[in-house]
Amino acid sequence: MDKVRIMLQFLQANQESFMNGICGIMALASAQMYSSFEFTCPCLPEYNYAYGIGILVVPPIWFFLLGFVMNNNISVLTEEWKRPVGKRRKDPSVLRYMFSSMTQRALIAPAVWIAVTLMDGKSFLCAYSATTDLSEFLNESHQNLPKKALIKLQATIPCKDVFDEHAIISRDAATIYIRCLSQACGWTFLMVITFAAFLMRAIRPCFTQAAFLKTKYWSHYIDTERKLFDETCKEHAKSFARVCIQQYFESISGEIVPQLQLPQKKGKGDKEEDGEKQKSDEEKLLGVRKEEDMNKVLWNWHSCKPPLNISKRAQEANGHVHSYSSSFSDEYITQTSEKKTAVAYYSKV
Repeated sequence: MDKVRIMLQFLQANQESFMNGICGIMALASAQMYSSFEFTCPCLPEYNYAYGIGILVVPPIWFFLLGFVMNNNISVLTEEWKRPVGKRRKDPSVLRYMFSSMTQRALIAPAVWIAVTLMDGKSFLCAYSATTDLSEFLNESHQNLPKKALIKLQATIPCKDVFDEHAIISRDAATIYIRCLSQACGWTFLMVITFAAFLMRAIRPCFTQAAFLKTKYWSHYIDTERKLFDETCKEHAKSFARVCIQQYFESISGEIVPQLQLPQKKGKGDKEEDGEKQKSDEEKLLGVRKEEDMNKVLWNWHSCKPPLNISKRAQEANGHVHSYSSSFSDEYITQTSEKKTAVAYYSKV
């Protein structure tokens, strides 16, 4: 369990590198899926185009949506977009930066699928074999073949077992020609997306460096704030549950402990350890000790987040903290004085 927790903490601390690794794994998975995919063209003029383009387009859409689903920041973006304004305004540029970052990562696997598919050429051959001009590969004795019969004949080119009109058209030459067109489209696609990525990564920060740094900072802040809030809520829930259980057992201790069984005296070390645990639990409660108060805290955090002004918040909280700390300090002094008296009493004995 400790190793799992350490690994989860590492992944949370290095979420950007982790998400880049996930995108790389998805890209390799898309290429592996295509290599293991059994491509079967229907070899019919009515269905070739739909099947070939479907293989080229539908899996990338699925990979694109899967990239958003596996990105944890999609929930952060949605919450920030839909939350009430309250005391903190929403910056559209930050939302656009978060969305563009997620979109860039989600596009990696679809781009790899499209590139691999075009380089292989099978789906392109199936989609465009019936409509591509293959008059250069026709036998001279069949130049006046009806157009409908020619389209039906060309639709069977992807199917090696079905095609049997080698006397009319050279299947191997037509296949090589269409695959060359597919590979040309693949290289063009790679050049376009590489150039677009270069523009987005390198040139954009040079022209809008201040705005870029601002949006990047506040997008990281939103993500970090949510993580810290979740961690604080988890620590509060643990302390709240521990104190509730402890109070429950203390309230019914007289009923469950037999009358003849004397309670065991704890040593000084055990008392100090219990006191430290109780003190840490009390500190983690942060003054919220009721279910209604906790529900109010959570609702206020959603409906009206505090403004991003730490000095102002600290000044406003100073009065409450001072009044609470004075009463707490008086109580603490009283307890410590009693404890010192008890220690002096035992020393005399």
